[in-house]
Amino acid sequence: MTGSAPKSPSPAPLPLVETAFLSSAACLMWLINSYFLGGQALKPFLAMPIILVYLRWGKRAGWMSVVVSSLLLSVLMGPTRSVLFAIPYGLIGIQLGAFWRRGIGWGWSILAGAMLDCSGFFFRIWLASAMLGEDLWGLLSARATDILNWFLDLFGILAEPTVLSVQLVAFGILFLNSLLSLLITHLMALLLFERIGGPIPRPPEWLETMLEL
Repeated sequence: MTGSAPKSPSPAPLPLVETAFLSSAACLMWLINSYFLGGQALKPFLAMPIILVYLRWGKRAGWMSVVVSSLLLSVLMGPTRSVLFAIPYGLIGIQLGAFWRRGIGWGWSILAGAMLDCSGFFFRIWLASAMLGEDLWGLLSARATDILNWFLDLFGILAEPTVLSVQLVAFGILFLNSLLSLLITHLMALLLFERIGGPIPRPPEWLETMLEL
């Protein structure tokens, strides 16, 4: 009589339940961010559920959370909105979770997260341009240049900014905004995650001193 084949171990219920719950929380925040007045204030928090999944249960659970959130948003809001959540916020969640799980410092994690955030902005511009058949970034840059030239002429300033200079200034402002958003994400995670089982690296000494003061 041959013995029965060993059963494969069933996945633990707690990681599955937490992954599903936090994926739903990420979807809810994206819905509020998209449709409600003042929802943009949630931007620094959009990646936090995925970060927490990664910190508590590892790489596989983190990617599963991104997939589950994207599929749910695809049903609720359509594929386009789903993709705009996954890029960049799903990727930022994976990136920060991986960095913090390895103990990488705040400087590198904020810089990498800001680069992903900026890439997500340009991805949205590219997607909208592809859907509308127009170069939206070029059009916005040209209009901004015209408005700036009008203000300079109004105040009698003898300068003529080029489209390239306006684009560089816009990119600089966008990158600074991304850095600030990622810093807020780090600060909020520092306050929340250590209490619920997802510790992150300590901030730099100068920042920790400021926080203590």
